[in-house]
Amino acid sequence: LQISGYLNLLANTIDNFTHGLAVAASFLVSRKVGFLTTMAILLHEIPHEVGDFAILLRAGFDRWSAAKMQLSTALGGILGACFAICAQSPKGAGETVAWILPFTSGGFLYIALVNVVPDLLEEKNPWNSLQQILLLCMGITVMVLLALT
Repeated sequence: LQISGYLNLLANTIDNFTHGLAVAASFLVSRKVGFLTTMAILLHEIPHEVGDFAILLRAGFDRWSAAKMQLSTALGGILGACFAICAQSPKGAGETVAWILPFTSGGFLYIALVNVVPDLLEEKNPWNSLQQILLLCMGITVMVLLALT
């Protein structure tokens, strides 16, 4: 088995840990924020997990082993959620949320922009770059609208 498969599993476990942190901290804020965060992460995770599964297959895992390994990385999310809950201050959830949500949000934004910006800069067709920027802005607008409702 290629080392890239194991590196992908490690990265996926860390990614799921931060997702667990974000979901648990969001529910500490309110049920609404918790559900919105959960939906956003689910929408992100579905194509992400399919891509990771393909990487594991290419790395030499058979389908059953790749599926079991993908499922085992989900434990990172449970550990992240448990960590966020256990990190609550005796003074209340506010102190926990004050560092977890900015940490996870910043990480998600950093990863997204590191993947998107280089592609935008290399794009030869300005119309494709404009479409990607407009879709990015539309995503931000949807998040703002959901936050206001």
